[in-house]
Amino acid sequence: MIKQIQKFLKLEAASGILLLVSALLAMIFANTDLKQLYFSFLQTEVAIKFGAFSIDKPLLMWVNDGFMAVFFILVGLEVKRELFEGSLSSYQKAAFPAFAAIGGMVIPALVYWMINRNFPAYQDGWAIPMATDIAFALGIVALLSKQVPPALKVFLLALAIIDDLGAIVVIALFFSHEMSIQALIIASIAILILIGMNRYKVVGLMNYAIIGTILWASVLKSGVHATLAGVIIGFCIPLRGKNGETPLYHLEHTLAPWCSFAILPLFAFSNAGVSLSGMSLEQITSPLPLGVALGLIIGKPLGVFLFSYLAVLLRIAKLPRGINFKQIFAIAVLCGIGFTMSMFIAGLAFGEEHADESILALARLGILMGTFVSAVIGYFLLKLTTKPKAKAAQIAS
Repeated sequence: MIKQIQKFLKLEAASGILLLVSALLAMIFANTDLKQLYFSFLQTEVAIKFGAFSIDKPLLMWVNDGFMAVFFILVGLEVKRELFEGSLSSYQKAAFPAFAAIGGMVIPALVYWMINRNFPAYQDGWAIPMATDIAFALGIVALLSKQVPPALKVFLLALAIIDDLGAIVVIALFFSHEMSIQALIIASIAILILIGMNRYKVVGLMNYAIIGTILWASVLKSGVHATLAGVIIGFCIPLRGKNGETPLYHLEHTLAPWCSFAILPLFAFSNAGVSLSGMSLEQITSPLPLGVALGLIIGKPLGVFLFSYLAVLLRIAKLPRGINFKQIFAIAVLCGIGFTMSMFIAGLAFGEEHADESILALARLGILMGTFVSAVIGYFLLKLTTKPKAKAAQIAS
């Protein structure tokens, strides 16, 4: 049994499968006799107090504001590595996925806005279909890993990372609440210390953990969303130490399995539980879930493909060697898998501060519908467009 688990965890698609299973379990819990247990468990109060300082939040908020901050540290690490040494380290490498990512953010938001422009209560959700779920999308690609060109995987990874950067900027600009000046001052001091540690190539990760925790707590209290602290911490970890140490790579390899196999599945289980009881067909096809779903299913592939095609047509970027636009379109459809980050942004748009919980449920339902359709269609398109030449020739004959 242990060997089978170890074998599963080594699969490229394992993290995506776990996300799917967690989401299905959440839906089962939310729509059976276990519903009361599920929702009351998520609302369990958890408090930490240190003198006059205290954080008292439901378990769901600890998952979304606390554990997800660790995931955002990993995002910060990945973005920094790709910017300095990876697929975004030069204009030639970054231009093509960057233009694709911009299209994949702008067009889905426009699709959502067009459908919901006459519904003021729903307009805060415009950013929900903007982001791509890296783990889920790469999990689908991994199912066809033997026939998918490496350049296509790199394109998807780079696009998704730029997508995440865009989502981080959106969260910072549009989903921050009333500011606490005192907390912002403490956060600023913590950031300066982290930058100084990076500047002098301090490699002891415990130092970053201590200052990072102070930063997270102060950002949480400041009104800016706490997960942004994670990105800042990730960016402040040095790539190299004075004696050749590699703290960034070490921390990235430490956090990656925890995020893939614990934090993201826990987030999916905590946020994907949408109760369908009392929901009519009219509600399910109402502008909010329709805007989210169509933003992912239509807006994402249209934006990614159109902007990448125009970038090549106008000679702003080059199509990576070894791939074609049919394959780019298949990847563009897969980018409609917005699951994790879309759920996260939906919680910010329609969560704590919103009076009507059914609005958040409808947004999450739209995400689930859009993600499912994008995953299925994207998988079959990718399978069709990346057929090995020998097999394709046999089929043709």
